[in-house]
Amino acid sequence: MNWMDKLERKMGRFAVRNLMLYLIIFYLFGFMMQMTNPGFYMQYLSLNAQEILHGQVWRLVTFLIYPPSTNVLWLALLSFIYYQLGKTLEMIWGTFRFNLYMIIGVIGYILAAFIIYFVFGQIYLLTADNLYLTMLLAFAMAVPDMQFYLYFVLPIKAKWLGIFYGVMIVLELFQSNWPGRVAILMSVLNFIIFFFSNRKPVQTIKQAKRQREYAVKMNTARAETRHKCAVCGRTEQDDPNLEFRFCSKCTGGNFEYCQDHLYTHVHVTEEQ
Repeated sequence: MNWMDKLERKMGRFAVRNLMLYLIIFYLFGFMMQMTNPGFYMQYLSLNAQEILHGQVWRLVTFLIYPPSTNVLWLALLSFIYYQLGKTLEMIWGTFRFNLYMIIGVIGYILAAFIIYFVFGQIYLLTADNLYLTMLLAFAMAVPDMQFYLYFVLPIKAKWLGIFYGVMIVLELFQSNWPGRVAILMSVLNFIIFFFSNRKPVQTIKQAKRQREYAVKMNTARAETRHKCAVCGRTEQDDPNLEFRFCSKCTGGNFEYCQDHLYTHVHVTEEQ
């Protein structure tokens, strides 16, 4: 069990479902603000390290409100793409891990602003553009062979889009000054951490035994509950909105999983 699993067991119940929808609504407000009062964001809401140190702590969150585009058509297209990427990652990883991915991304931006301010003496006003683009890197890592239709016409696999974006990041690193390099590296902090930490290890006998023990508990609890996740142990009594499914690839018992672990659990096989 890695640190993410331990953190999920302790704090998983606080995860926000459908987080991407709230983030999109958040920067739709930012779009309307830019249309009506363009200077308000930079003056009061941007990620200005100097102003934060003077007590304007709301900037640690409000900098996210800046829209990825001020063109209505591009905003609509990007909103659709980001929502689909976010929902897919939430389905694959589970709600908690997707929340954690986005939170680490926000922390990366905040750290970048303060590092640049203290080390280089510059106020670097970062927006969250790369926070959403790093979802593309994560998506390419999670489902590399899934196919997109670029501009709704050209078919291309997710891994090639991820590679293209990765090459663009490397080129920006070479072309930028040192404050810019710090900003770029910290903007992909969430992807770097997840790339090295979110890999599922090969299942051991002990892990298989643990899943079987969950299955036994699930069977003994049938009189009280109808569904129970073989990973986290949650039932429909914990959250009536939870969905449960049996896994056809797990053998040696009827292993049922909640929607957060149906795609992320390690399959139980008879060989183990």
